[in-house]
Amino acid sequence: MKNIVCFHLFNDFSGSPQVLRTVVEGLLDKGYSIDLVTSRGGVLDELEGKEKLRLRQYNYNFARNKIVRTMRYLWVQLRTLFVALGYIFKKDTVIYINTILPIGAAIGGRLAGKRVVYHYHENAKAKSTAYRILAKIMQIIASDIICVSQYQRSFLRRKRRVYVIPNALQKVFAARLHPDSDKAFENRRVLMLGSLKGYKGTLEFIALAARMNKYSFELVINDSQENIDRYLKEKGVTPTANLTIYPRQDDVAPFYNRASLVLNLTNIKYAIETFGLTALEAMTAGLPVIVPTVGGIAEMVTDGENGFKIDSQDCGKIEKCIENILRNKDFFVNLSKNALSKAGLYDAGHMVNNIANIL
Repeated sequence: MKNIVCFHLFNDFSGSPQVLRTVVEGLLDKGYSIDLVTSRGGVLDELEGKEKLRLRQYNYNFARNKIVRTMRYLWVQLRTLFVALGYIFKKDTVIYINTILPIGAAIGGRLAGKRVVYHYHENAKAKSTAYRILAKIMQIIASDIICVSQYQRSFLRRKRRVYVIPNALQKVFAARLHPDSDKAFENRRVLMLGSLKGYKGTLEFIALAARMNKYSFELVINDSQENIDRYLKEKGVTPTANLTIYPRQDDVAPFYNRASLVLNLTNIKYAIETFGLTALEAMTAGLPVIVPTVGGIAEMVTDGENGFKIDSQDCGKIEKCIENILRNKDFFVNLSKNALSKAGLYDAGHMVNNIANIL
């Protein structure tokens, strides 16, 4: 039985570590032994104490200063390179890289003569030059590459041993979601989960809330309250009374259970969603979604069936769409049922089985 060594750079409560947790738990259930190397302070901490799992952690935080941020990143790469090299004499070991960021671990794994499998979550082409360089290196040194959508795969020049395996939710998390289209319609609440990055649509969501004061809006930001307050002050934004902004949450299931509709307002001029875990979480809760017009997230939505694809910069069109969805109960219920049906296609067991076959 193979030993899997998983590397993930920054352990928080965002999509990629959530998916890694699902994969790790599934592989442990299959009898694999796993070493997990990551930072402290996120969802992967909850795996501590699992049988056949060794958790190796370090302290790592993003810095606002670019130079400090780069130095921290390079230090972790050097450290994980030597950790990966430490497996040189261990047989039947596979190095599993979650996201393209742990490049040090990937290089160390190859130098140790191990198979290096990448779980590629980003769209490097739509990000910075550094990401594009990391993606090129990945295509050279990876034994296998797992993409999360056909859209994402289409940008890779490499075609050999590249697979598409859509993400899925943890069964434990999905079980805490309670689809109820009648209740959701009555809630009249619009939800978005995102970050403070400009292209994620935070300001657009705040503007929508100000324009639609007859509905409640909730915004969950994957950051600290201190950083959120600083960001709003820098942007000169004061949230309206119908909008509540929450900092990073350990459990977002209650937000979906009281929402009516979920938005993703990523600006496609600056970033493309390669999958869209929040959209899948929403649909698993039986909620319609409004998402960008392109990307892996767009592959999940059929206009008028389980949601809509609208450019995040077209606030007027989004506003009209929200009004149409939340004032027509029959239409809403139909969207809700179709969303739940679509979510059923993204099965965690199927995802883990496919990844296990590659490993």
